[in-house]
Amino acid sequence: MKKNKYIPVALTLLSTLALTSTGCVKSDKPAAASAKISVVTTNFPPYDFVRAVAGDMAEVTMLLPPASESHSFEPRPQDILKIQKSGVFVYTGGESDAWAEKIMGSIDSPKMKVVAMLKCVDAVEEEIVEGMEEKKGAGGDKKGGGEESEYDEHVWTSPRNAKSIVKKITETLCEVDPANADTYRQNTAAYLSELDELDARFKGVVDGAARKVVVFGDRFPFRYFADAYGIKYFAAFPGCATETEASAKTVAFLIEKVKKEKIPVVFHIELSNEKMANTISEATGAKVRLLHSCHNVTRADFLAGKTYVDFMSANVDALREALK
Repeated sequence: MKKNKYIPVALTLLSTLALTSTGCVKSDKPAAASAKISVVTTNFPPYDFVRAVAGDMAEVTMLLPPASESHSFEPRPQDILKIQKSGVFVYTGGESDAWAEKIMGSIDSPKMKVVAMLKCVDAVEEEIVEGMEEKKGAGGDKKGGGEESEYDEHVWTSPRNAKSIVKKITETLCEVDPANADTYRQNTAAYLSELDELDARFKGVVDGAARKVVVFGDRFPFRYFADAYGIKYFAAFPGCATETEASAKTVAFLIEKVKKEKIPVVFHIELSNEKMANTISEATGAKVRLLHSCHNVTRADFLAGKTYVDFMSANVDALREALK
């Protein structure tokens, strides 16, 4: 993990803020009894889950800017201040946001509750499947041998895992804001029903499919999804890889796999340049389709209020076309 240049500055800022707050003039103005709780999340999935559970009972902030790359995100001092002032902080809990552990260790906020999504589910390690390029380390060398494996961080891609994460978020919000616990639980019950419906739709597609294999001309952040529904996959890179340009050997392998299996669709993920998927498509005649992992969204989709359920519902149709 590369050293974060913002953290030393931010820690100094936090110390200054703490000193300033101890010398504040007492105000006669009472605190608002109905003030909303503040929830800060690192990326889109927990941001959307909190919105579904809390509705308008919480102020929810997503630190990762829309359309940006989550695996290389570095928090700014103002982001760290937002975390410090929050009542609840939700993050992945993996290597890509290891910076959060350092920040939380510097924050003196005993009332703040923290949810790590990786701890809400049975986490699995990233895997290298046939034809896939290994993930490169910081120096550009391929990881392998005796190096410690990393957990796949994209836990939310399975609706079943999403349910576990949502339940933990609900439990945490009820603990922090018991006055609105009934509302949180009612919202959660409705949302879990939507996730159950998504799960049933995906299962129905796979159970009735002619094939159980997909090809990605891209990274593959769907390990939990594939495990949940018994899907075999081939891809250029594992989900947390930072590379976008595969070797000619990898591309040739994927082209041959599409031709041999007569696979009708080659997938790419959101915010991809789609070059590799297009190359495979041109060589095989397979259609290029998006399978959205929800790790982040475009600015237009964010402003339009699109949700995890919206993106995953579109995935149902895309998967049906790929498995026919």
